[in-house]
Parts: sequence; structure tokens; C-alpha cells
Amino acid sequence: MDTLLIIDDEPIIRKLLSRMLELEGYEVFQAADCAAGLKQLKLHMPQVVLCDVFLPDGNGVMFISEIKRQCPDCEVILLTAHGNIEDGVQAIKNGAFDYITKGDDNNKIIPIISRAMDRVKRSKEHISSTACSFDAILGTSAVLQRSVMLARKVSATDVTVLLTGETGTGKEIFAQAIHQASARNKNGFIAVNCSAFSKDLLESELFGYKAGSFTGALKDKKGLFEMADHGTIFLDEIGEMAFELQAKLLRVLETGEYIKIGDTKPTKVDVRIISATNRNLKEEIEKGNFREDLFYRISVFQIPLPPLRERKEDIKLLADTFLKRFSKKQNKQVDGMTDDCLAALLRAEWKGNVRELRNVMERSVIVCDRQLTLQDLPFELQDTAVENNGKETADFDLASIERRHIAKVLQHTGGNKTEASRLLKIGLTTLYRKIEEYKL
Repeated sequence: MDTLLIIDDEPIIRKLLSRMLELEGYEVFQAADCAAGLKQLKLHMPQVVLCDVFLPDGNGVMFISEIKRQCPDCEVILLTAHGNIEDGVQAIKNGAFDYITKGDDNNKIIPIISRAMDRVKRSKEHISSTACSFDAILGTSAVLQRSVMLARKVSATDVTVLLTGETGTGKEIFAQAIHQASARNKNGFIAVNCSAFSKDLLESELFGYKAGSFTGALKDKKGLFEMADHGTIFLDEIGEMAFELQAKLLRVLETGEYIKIGDTKPTKVDVRIISATNRNLKEEIEKGNFREDLFYRISVFQIPLPPLRERKEDIKLLADTFLKRFSKKQNKQVDGMTDDCLAALLRAEWKGNVRELRNVMERSVIVCDRQLTLQDLPFELQDTAVENNGKETADFDLASIERRHIAKVLQHTGGNKTEASRLLKIGLTTLYRKIEEYKL
């Protein structure tokens, strides 16, 4: 449902506007002043905000900048008194979408709100299409580009695709890109992790059920296949699917129909299936855990995704991208990273692949100051031997060992220096001195 926030200190105005907009199908939240408005913004992230000029704790015209800072994707419409055009013009300069005079009738108010809502949706659709396209797949290495090339080619078809690779290699991003580049991109893309549900729960999630089919089934439920009709469904970790449920999935692939739990007639769907697994499905077939006939139906076109350790030339691009993303998210100015920091990233094994690198960069941005250094990385990366003139060396001096140990204890205590001094068995004053000395 489209959401709006009304910030106005007059209860009657809030009530009248809320009632009018709810009748138009909007979900409306209310606040009486700037402070309450900020709380509602953080809680609901509305798409459109209607803000009065005169508020008990601030001026609405000036408050627009703060609204946009807290909720940059929303559009703000100023509520002005009759004839107060100057406030409306200044509000637009401050980032407002438009302004409404409180005396305006519905024929003026509703179209302005509708246009503001449309702008928010168009903006989000543009961001979403970009984020889900092949442009979102970062890397120039040959192994990755081969996978991208295969994905681009198969996106123009309607065949099933099986994405294989280790956890964290970006299988869902590839699935979204294939869908976005396909003729089905105007319809839904629905992702489900098969390992996150038990057999019975996954069956009801995928195929739905009829009311009364079991205890607690109080009304009909649409399954994800029905919701993805004419679109794409992404079955992540398909190797975890229960053997009995695989037969029902096979029927969908062969006939395009299935029977809901508690139903007597089949439901027909037109859905493209993209699957993914980090398991060797041929080995699972030999063990009796996966149906061979289903394997051949879901793997008409296979695309292997390379682990990060096989495309280390992409690490700098990925790290720089995550650095910019998370510094913006944390509202911090971070001027790149030091050479030894990058060297540590290039040396790492990255068993969790791109997902692990992403998490490391987010954590490191939080703890860093003006520039990302080796000391801002997790300790396991800091402890890796440093490459020097082709030889593996390490920091064996006592100060380096002491610094790493104190930093590790501080991380363990979540920055609680009193608890850290207790565990280190040193005085709190000594700990503060060493923190200053080692710039922790």
C-alpha cells in the first residue's frame, strides 16, 4: 500500500486529510510536530510527506531539508496557509515536490499527491532495474565475464537455468539480471531459499493451499508459483529440497500445473524457473537425495559462478565499490584505503566469497577514521603474513603483538574498556594510554 505521513499540529486538519487520503487507498500516518515526524519517518519510511509550515518545534519550510536527509527517497509537499505563496516557493527550493494550500479542494490535493507518489515509484523502478541488471555484476576478470556472457545469452530464451557455485558468489544477483533482461521483466521475480523451510512449509509456500485443508488454514493462500505467474521464480539451494516435494516441482516443469494442498482441481501457471545450488547435484543423485529426472529438467542451461579466489583481479573494484557504498550509508568521509590494507584483502582466502568481502568492508568502514587501514580490518586478516620482497614475513616485535591482542580484546568486549582492562589484567589508565599509543 502507498504510504503518507501528515505532519501538522492541528488535529482536525490531520483527521480530515487522513480520512480523505485513506478513502483514496493510501495508508496514512500522523505526527503533531517535527520530533514526532522524525520518529514516524524512521519507523515507516513513507513515500510522501505532507508537512505544515508552522509547527510547535520548528518551521516546516526549513524542516524539509531534514526530512529529505532522513528519508531521501520520499517526496515532500508543504501545507501552507491561504495565499502564502512565498513559503511554497521557498519549500520547492529546499527540495519539496510542491505545496498545497489548506483551503484547496480534493480536485487539487489528490492529483498533486498522486503525481508525487508516481515520481517516487518511477525513481524506485529505475533504481531497481539498474540494481537488478547485468551492470550490477561487478568484475572484469575473464572467468566472471564468461559467466556473464552465458547469462546474457540465456536471458533471451525461456529455458530453465541452473546456477552453480559456492555460497556468496552472487547467484541471486545473476538470477535477477537474467529475469531483468528477459521478456518476463514486466512481471514478478520471486526468490525463495529452499533450505529455509521444512518440507510441509515449503510446499505450502510454493504451491499454496485451500481454506480448511489443515488446522490453521483459515483462508485460501496463494503460493509463490501463482504469484510469479508470467514471471520468474528463483529456487535457491534447490539441493536442499525434500525428495518427496521434488516430484511436485517436476510436474510443474512438465505440465505447467499443480494441485494446491486441499484442492481437487489443478492450478495452471506460466513461470520460468531459475535454480541455484552450492552442492554437486550429480553426487546427490548417486546418494539418492535428488531426482535425476528433475536435475535434467532444471539444468537445461548451466552457468558456473567462479569463487572470489579465482578472480582476485576483481577484489579492488569490489572493495572500492563497497567502501563508497558503506561510507555513504554511515555518512562518513573515507578517503580510500592504504596499500597494506589492499594487500591484505588480496591475500585473503575469501571462503565466503563476495558476501564475505562485503561484510568485511561494512564492518571496516564503521571502525575506520579518514582512511581505511590494515588495522581497521578484522584481526584474522591483520594476522596474515605480509608479503615483502617475495618472502613471507610477520610482525614478531612485542609492540605489534601487544597491539593486536589489545585490539582483539576490545573487539571481544564491544569497546567496553573497563571489561577489557579486567580481562587484560592491567589498570584502566594503562589501557587508555596504550589505546592512545597504538591509535586503537
